[in-house]
Amino acid sequence: MRRHEKEITATGELEQVLWQGRVCHLAIPDDPLPYLVPFNYGYQEGVLYFHSAPQGRKIELLKKQQRACFSVTIDYGIIEAERACNWGARFTSVMGFGRIELVEDSQAKQAALHILMAQYTDQTFSFEPAQIDATLVFKLVIESMSGKQSRG
Repeated sequence: MRRHEKEITATGELEQVLWQGRVCHLAIPDDPLPYLVPFNYGYQEGVLYFHSAPQGRKIELLKKQQRACFSVTIDYGIIEAERACNWGARFTSVMGFGRIELVEDSQAKQAALHILMAQYTDQTFSFEPAQIDATLVFKLVIESMSGKQSRG
């Protein structure tokens, strides 16, 4: 990273961003360009969990590629100024790379869905077996990540 003073390297700080985030963008390899998709997600112990309908372009690509890049940004805001070149942004972000794995066992899917819901609420939920069966759940096992923080 060019601006080392903005770099986040501490694992705890990187995880804090992942716990606070609300949207994770996944870039899935496709030829000739990556396919970028925003997802709701859940984070726990080095793993991002996602859910989806079982069909579609993103699922075909994830099954084929099994690799993805991710990005989560929190605390984003524009900093205005009198001159255009003095405008800026404040944000905290994490990006990284990982391996995609489908979660196929019903109990593991249910656990992943609980992690996903815990990202957004303290409520607990129960899932009907038919709901679990109809939902595709996958995870991204993080292999590397880095962060950046800018205050403007």
